[in-house]
Amino acid sequence: MELRQLQYFVTVAQHGSFTRAAQLLHLSQPGVSSQIRQLERELGHPLFDRSGRTVRLTPVGEAVLPHARAALAAAAAARRTAQEFGGLRRGHVRLGMVAGAALTPPTELGTFPGLATTLAAFRQEHPGIDFSLTEDTTARMLDALRDGRLDLAVVGLPAPASGREGDDGWSALTGLALHTVLEVPLVAACASGHPLAAGTGPGSADSPGSGSDSGTGPGVPGADRSALPVAELAGHALVSTPRGTGLRTALECALAEAGVDPAVGVEAAAPPQLAELAAHGLGVAVLPDPGPLPGLRVRPLTGPVPRVRIALTWPTGQPASPPTAALVAHLRRAYPGPAAAQAPAPAQAPTGTAAPSAMCSSAAAPSSTSRSSGK
Repeated sequence: MELRQLQYFVTVAQHGSFTRAAQLLHLSQPGVSSQIRQLERELGHPLFDRSGRTVRLTPVGEAVLPHARAALAAAAAARRTAQEFGGLRRGHVRLGMVAGAALTPPTELGTFPGLATTLAAFRQEHPGIDFSLTEDTTARMLDALRDGRLDLAVVGLPAPASGREGDDGWSALTGLALHTVLEVPLVAACASGHPLAAGTGPGSADSPGSGSDSGTGPGVPGADRSALPVAELAGHALVSTPRGTGLRTALECALAEAGVDPAVGVEAAAPPQLAELAAHGLGVAVLPDPGPLPGLRVRPLTGPVPRVRIALTWPTGQPASPPTAALVAHLRRAYPGPAAAQAPAPAQAPTGTAAPSAMCSSAAAPSSTSRSSGK
């Protein structure tokens, strides 16, 4: 069994086509097919079902695939370690991040503050280290960290209401360390003409001095400070990020705890887009306080208040490359975050506490008696 055979196998499995795999590998299709057949003979089982228009993994192929990926990741890690053994003069770090995390200057939307500036400072110290930056959902990035396709990631996770790991149905993600950068409560934002826009608190739509722009304090135009129970989102169309993101998961956890069945009618990648869509009447957005925006009303949420955390996470199962360890240490210094529940400082290989699951147990299966949040 050779590493190249495993690489061919993983590529064919990923794309469901020998022809496409051969194109990506810059090889001939017969050459790829021959190597796969040789691997199948060595394993004693067919790995692909070739009877249809696209090739599909057999049960044996499905069982072998994660091992093949792990072997390739380990081989790549060995090469990187050997190449970078001389220190930090050269190297490469694969960094994943949630949408908008590279925004600079910092915003009030829960992004990783000033990440682009912080990476630039690291690059000045280590000009030989390159980056691959990938935007994706938290769920997919956590998978990529486990599979060895990412070295570290900036992710969004729902924060437990009590502030303690293990509460609210959270389960540990073994093999990943977590360093929290910030935690923010979520608010409800909607168009000024929406039924949920009106309230009775200072700065509400019926109060003197209120206007069309959103804000965050009493008396600020558009800032409706009368709290909105999460349960009252039932029966209203919602605007949120896609499934697998920390913001969407925090929303679904809070709705499930309130007995509301979520109904998201419009999705967008990042909070700025959510606020804009809500201001134009496409639904109620649940997001970090968006700041002033014409036509948008903002109300704090109660019972339970969903919160989202932005965190840095990395694998702990094997030693990190010197560039990855150095970047983790640099980011931790730049973003110390809350004092509690942080992973220990990394040495050569970062280690730390396990990251909480991106899914709360109650959000996965809302009660059959729960109320609908969409019409």
